[in-house]
Amino acid sequence: MGDKKTYYITTPIYYPSAKLHIGHTYCTSIADTIARFKRLAGYDVRFLTGSDEHGQKIQRAAEADGVTPLEYTTNIVNGFKNLWEKLHISNDDFIRTTDERHEKVVQALFQKAFDKGDIYKAEYEGWYCTPDETFWTEQKLGPNHTCPDCGRPVERVKEESYFFKMGKYTEQWLKFIDENPDFIQPKSRRNEMIQFVKQGLEDLCVSRTSFDWGIKVPFDPKHVVYVWFDALVNYISALAPFDGDGELYKKYWPADLHLVGKEIVRFHSIIWPMMLMSLELPIPKKVFGHGWMIVDGTKMSKSLGNVIDPIPLIETYGADSLRYFLLSEIQLGNDGNFTLPNFVTKINADLSNDLGNLLNRTVAMIIKYHGGVVTKHEAMDDLDRDVETLAIQTANDFESYMENMELNKGLRTVWNFIGRMNKYIDETMPWVLAKGQNDGDAERLQSVMYHLAEALRIIGILVSPVIPVGAPKIWEQLGLTGFESSTLADAKQWGGLATGTTVVKGEPIYPRFDIPEMVEATKEVEQAATEAKSVARDAAPTAGDAKVADGAAIEEGTIAPLKEHITYDDFEKLDLRVAKVLTCEKVKKSKKLLKFTLDMGIEERTVVSGISQYYEPEQMIGKKVIYLANLAPKKLMGIESYGMILSGSDWADHLEVTNIESLPAGSLVK
Repeated sequence: MGDKKTYYITTPIYYPSAKLHIGHTYCTSIADTIARFKRLAGYDVRFLTGSDEHGQKIQRAAEADGVTPLEYTTNIVNGFKNLWEKLHISNDDFIRTTDERHEKVVQALFQKAFDKGDIYKAEYEGWYCTPDETFWTEQKLGPNHTCPDCGRPVERVKEESYFFKMGKYTEQWLKFIDENPDFIQPKSRRNEMIQFVKQGLEDLCVSRTSFDWGIKVPFDPKHVVYVWFDALVNYISALAPFDGDGELYKKYWPADLHLVGKEIVRFHSIIWPMMLMSLELPIPKKVFGHGWMIVDGTKMSKSLGNVIDPIPLIETYGADSLRYFLLSEIQLGNDGNFTLPNFVTKINADLSNDLGNLLNRTVAMIIKYHGGVVTKHEAMDDLDRDVETLAIQTANDFESYMENMELNKGLRTVWNFIGRMNKYIDETMPWVLAKGQNDGDAERLQSVMYHLAEALRIIGILVSPVIPVGAPKIWEQLGLTGFESSTLADAKQWGGLATGTTVVKGEPIYPRFDIPEMVEATKEVEQAATEAKSVARDAAPTAGDAKVADGAAIEEGTIAPLKEHITYDDFEKLDLRVAKVLTCEKVKKSKKLLKFTLDMGIEERTVVSGISQYYEPEQMIGKKVIYLANLAPKKLMGIESYGMILSGSDWADHLEVTNIESLPAGSLVK
């Protein structure tokens, strides 16, 4: 254990003025995924998050509620911890700025900077934004004396304060940035910070006397330490003691990564390093400023009513679904857009259809063809060898992307491999091999089943940093134990699945969600976004104003609007087939559903379709329909339905099933 490389990662400490929203969830999910990946790669990881609980804003809110500031913050902080537990966040520590350990370190460091002559007392007069806890000069104010960051009114403040000599460290900071070009990421943030410093820095106010909810200045107790010498110090105070025999500090400091929102990069990449330069302490290795989470194309705002609470999403869809969407959909450093339809479509396609389907089909076939027992066999062909090569390449590419903090690309390479394994099933056709019509089919079938199961063993390891709930269930259904001790090295070696392993049929790890069910189940989220959507609607053209390519107006309500573009790769995922209807009957106790038995040419499938009000069962028998064959199975009225029969409908609710009569059953539709 002592020989392991260490990795210390932190999130910002969140301000307990209200419940956390999906933006905080995004930041902490990123940090947790990186921490889990580093553990998987063999690092000794320390992962810190926490809460920033002092300040005038908290004191005023507590007074309004008739409670003490500590009672006020403790109630909200308990909600933070509950959210992180529901999201399966694996932090090693949770630091509160109200902790005694934190207070001692803050006072010691403040005293050290004062003794060095870098902190001095003076009178301050200027403009102050209480919500942002920031002082502003007259020149930097927004219109009508508002905060340039949040747009709210500022207050004129005059009081005695202590100041930190930031300007003293300008040249040392610029030299440090020049020698450590990767310290601020992404690069665009680095350039912003350099320009900010070169414009000239004013000394930083680091104490207040107009309120008393904070840590007392050790040599002048009428002052409380203000923000920066309090909040930023948490990254060190969580490792206290920071001098002498402090084992955690010696082991983990300097931090490897401060992960923060782009709006606080300046504080972490300029103020914090300059403080550490004054204190003669090592500077962290990297500050990464991620983008914002916007909702339906609009920045989250309480005034717009579009602040999304992650709890209903987690309770409805599961922690894995939310984590996967946030990390796979957004390039780290860019802003990300959250909409409920896109969220549900993404998790249905990737988790339920791609990954879930691969696991379900593999386990079911091993049970059906080999009594559940996996046997490694050497009857391989080029397809098998290609799969083995791709598996190792996928693990290596995944490692490279994750090390470079390209989390979405890391996930994409794994899902490409998942897609390849689903295609491998169609190419090898185990149901044909099982008939044993040719010599060697039995051995070939064993090899195919082994390659599917072994691929899933590797996939389970690779996806575990992002979907920590479902990943171990993959191993459980494969009949494997020891998931908690698996490593990245285990994923980079083919053949880890032992002959004789017995798979275990389980429930689908990622069920499919219907859009109507989604709307009903997440009304809280929809209601939260209502006001924002109405604002967007007011600014948008009406359907009557919309134009088609030839200049003709679209009559409102006659043609559905076009959906967003998809890639050719997205379309390639659809397995569309010609299927012949063998039997058709009404589903008991249902006015809408018909139950079909379809001939796909290679096997028969049961499908339930909601077209009973348009067709009598006898009308459908013998027809050749277009059938989506790789849609994840779903139970309807107690019947397991595999796939979907395609049809067309218009605004007046007329419906027609699509037929292709001239092609044989099983033909591909392209």
